[in-house]
Amino acid sequence: MKVTLLGAAGDVTGSAYYIENGAARVLLDFGMFQGMKRADELNILPPQIDIARLDAVVLTHAHLDHTGRLPLLTKAGYKGPIYATPASIDLTGLILKDSAKIQTNDIDRTNRKRALRGEPPLAPIYGAADVDAVLKLLRPLPYDGEFRVAPNISVQLVEAGHILGSASIGVILDHPTGRRTVVFSGDIGPKGAPVLRDAQCFVKADVVFLESTYGDRDHRPLNETVEEFRAIVTTAVARRGKILIPAFAVGRTQQLVYFLSEFFRSGAVPPFPIYIDSPMAVEASKIYNAHPELYDIEADALRRSGEMLAGLKMVNYSVSAQESMALNDLPGPCMIIAGSGMCNAGRILHHLRHNLGNPETSIIMVGFQSEGTIGRQIVDRRPEVSIFGEKHAVRAAVHTLGGFSAHAGQTELLDWLGCAAHAKPRVYLTHGEAKGRVPLAAKIKERFGLTAQLPLLNDVVTIL
Repeated sequence: MKVTLLGAAGDVTGSAYYIENGAARVLLDFGMFQGMKRADELNILPPQIDIARLDAVVLTHAHLDHTGRLPLLTKAGYKGPIYATPASIDLTGLILKDSAKIQTNDIDRTNRKRALRGEPPLAPIYGAADVDAVLKLLRPLPYDGEFRVAPNISVQLVEAGHILGSASIGVILDHPTGRRTVVFSGDIGPKGAPVLRDAQCFVKADVVFLESTYGDRDHRPLNETVEEFRAIVTTAVARRGKILIPAFAVGRTQQLVYFLSEFFRSGAVPPFPIYIDSPMAVEASKIYNAHPELYDIEADALRRSGEMLAGLKMVNYSVSAQESMALNDLPGPCMIIAGSGMCNAGRILHHLRHNLGNPETSIIMVGFQSEGTIGRQIVDRRPEVSIFGEKHAVRAAVHTLGGFSAHAGQTELLDWLGCAAHAKPRVYLTHGEAKGRVPLAAKIKERFGLTAQLPLLNDVVTIL
């Protein structure tokens, strides 16, 4: 029995584990590589995967770096089941359709330039038809129970607290010498995050594959970040300017709306209009609303009492391009939440173009900004940035909030592993760069006496 790491080994994208025993083959996640120079050459169907012998696919959650290569399986002829929680199934469809659309648009622009140079056209790695084929194979699995997915292989899903429907997965391998439990953490969410339940841990494990995205540090306490958010919003509203927030459509937008509705309910901030200007975020919000069974106790109580709905009365949704353009003419105070989260595409660019030069505008960055993106340039206080080929002066007030991460920090990762540490499992740190993995490995050694391994892409871990 062995596990081959086909992604997120030494970096944070492309999650994929290929599990093999004498009787079966199971793929756990099959994510897209993003943001690295080698991404295009890595976003392929690896030669290790034998489609004819692949029995099942199991997903931890819907984010693109965990699901983005699934259409490559159906392109190659895979017709078996793809298991996930019901909420993950809903979000996977949304995210993969958006991915195919973006690829098609990007390749169309590239091909127009290639045609002018007399070069042959390129094709996206997959299209809408390939995504549709994936959606037909999705099969729901509930949390907690043990379910057979292939010969001698069963799985148990528990809450991961990362996004709606996210799961950590225990893979139970049957063997004549006894059962072995291999735990895959997936992406673990921070404790106390709004709406979602906290992550659950496994108390028995022979092997653990643990994410290490923020293995080097703890996040700022959430209550401090929320209070700073409230203070920024209060000041911006008093200035009667627009508030622009670049935010990711799945997870972050819903989190912000929750806090804003809480401000309104408590009277901490006077009500003012909020516009969610992202068709994908609108659809994601509908999916969140459709799964109240996954809410934590506080969010469920607010939903049942009707207070949550009351706090959302100031929230408006912009779907069409015309609705989005109409926001340019609105006076402040108002808030516009739009994608993309790093300002490298999407409707937020149009709002920045119209409002960056206005000193009354406030821009709130609530997520990590990669080097080279427009979002990073704004955070770095560049005097001007280029949008659609035009230079725009940055006169707006810029604020950065770093405490809204959807990933657990170092102490929370250690606590999660601590549930099974008594069993002395072999530990492998994945989904993290060296700056996260190395410090976390040292802490694991210090706290539990376990030596964590740091595998790389295509490494093979033998279970038995």
